[in-house]
Amino acid sequence: MKAKIKPRIDLENRTKLETVIPLSVPFIVFVDPSDSCNFKCKFCPSGDRELMKEVGRSLRYMDFDLYKKIIDDICEFEKPIKVLRLYKDGEPLLNPRFAEMIQYAKGKNCSERIDTTTNASLLNPKRNLEIIEAGLDRINISIEGINEKQYLDFASYKIDFEKLVGNIRHFYEHKKDCEMIIKINGDTISEDDKTKFYEIFGDIADGVYIEHTMSCWPEFELKEVEVNKEVGIYGQKIKEVQVCPYIFYSFSINSDGSASACFLDWSRKLIIGDAKSESIKDIWHGEKLLNLQKMFLNKKRKEHPVCCNCGQMSHGLPDDIDGYAEMLLDRLEKK
Repeated sequence: MKAKIKPRIDLENRTKLETVIPLSVPFIVFVDPSDSCNFKCKFCPSGDRELMKEVGRSLRYMDFDLYKKIIDDICEFEKPIKVLRLYKDGEPLLNPRFAEMIQYAKGKNCSERIDTTTNASLLNPKRNLEIIEAGLDRINISIEGINEKQYLDFASYKIDFEKLVGNIRHFYEHKKDCEMIIKINGDTISEDDKTKFYEIFGDIADGVYIEHTMSCWPEFELKEVEVNKEVGIYGQKIKEVQVCPYIFYSFSINSDGSASACFLDWSRKLIIGDAKSESIKDIWHGEKLLNLQKMFLNKKRKEHPVCCNCGQMSHGLPDDIDGYAEMLLDRLEKK
């Protein structure tokens, strides 16, 4: 097998957040090309069309002029952000101008890396080459089964599995410097299926990984899927923290331009600004995000109506800054 067994995030070479907070420039900005998805996965709220209507989700593609304004705003930071993540709630490749989005941001040189996460169902040779030539630095591919039946059961999507694999192989063979990571949820498949996953994708990716089930979406109950009670998403020990580290180094721009403090804010309850009328820099340094950061550092997460039961705080975290909360709060207040 050519690929390394590695998760989609770097668990080893991480910046010690306690040494850099507060950040004048965020590490990561999520920008959502599309908050709609062609899959209806059991673990994800975006696949529940009725639920999206209830919460008033727009299910739209990001307007390209708005996108250009966001990228231009990001360029106003005193240095490039580490990652522009073209992904949040939906399937990014549904946006017909996805390759143009990459190309525009690449030309502006406002981020060290541009990456995305996709279900790969819309990849094809023509689209592959457009994305690669545009300059994507990393693509994370989520596989939802190892045959058509599993896709139909888990994602309610009828797929030609061999064609999917062929399109992924084509991307790998032409990817140039674009890193390619492929992952699957291992708690919903058999041991034989896990072996087949490695056999199918182990030679057409830079990294492959089998994750575990967690409930990361606040106020959303998983359907017919059980949370792994033994280990976290990357096989790590389950440990709940009080301070969310994400809001100290990242935030998100939804497809309609609204800004969320959290990349898991599927129901738009953590809005901290609007990129249509505010600069990205002002949102990052704004009072709404600052107040949330202070709340966490005061260890009042359990009092927050949305964040109180977030599974990411126990099953998905690579960072723990709880022990530095008092020190970081002092720094934040002096800032």
